[in-house]
Amino acid sequence: QFLRRIHPHSRKPAHTMSDTKGVTIRTRKFMVNRLLNRKQMIIEVLHPGQGPVSRKDLRTLLCKKFNVKNDKTVFVFGFRTAFGGARTTGFALIYDTLDDALNVEPKYRLVRNELAKKATGSRKSRKELKNKRKKFRGIKKAKVGGGGS
Repeated sequence: QFLRRIHPHSRKPAHTMSDTKGVTIRTRKFMVNRLLNRKQMIIEVLHPGQGPVSRKDLRTLLCKKFNVKNDKTVFVFGFRTAFGGARTTGFALIYDTLDDALNVEPKYRLVRNELAKKATGSRKSRKELKNKRKKFRGIKKAKVGGGGS
């Protein structure tokens, strides 16, 4: 009757992705940043008896707490779990619009939130292509390497 997943090395049930029962979010140092059109805060996630909560779950919890319609405008990062677990501290940014987020956020965080695509190919091949393009001007520059970007 009890069909709960149990981690092989412990007797406690494993934390599932959508299981956010018993998770509490507290905010500290909350501030409204009008220059960047966002709310920024330090969040403390209390999760006794279970592992760290996924960033996706935290985004949905913050959306409910701050009445945000689009969860793509919520960015959470920089999490550190306290020794012994049960408490994780990190940083959260909630932008007013998606455009504000795209203008301000660094590319790697946009990639994490699935708002941008990660560069393909090896670093060396991208740099070689960039340097090859430097030698051409105008329309020919786009034709080098078989791509426009």
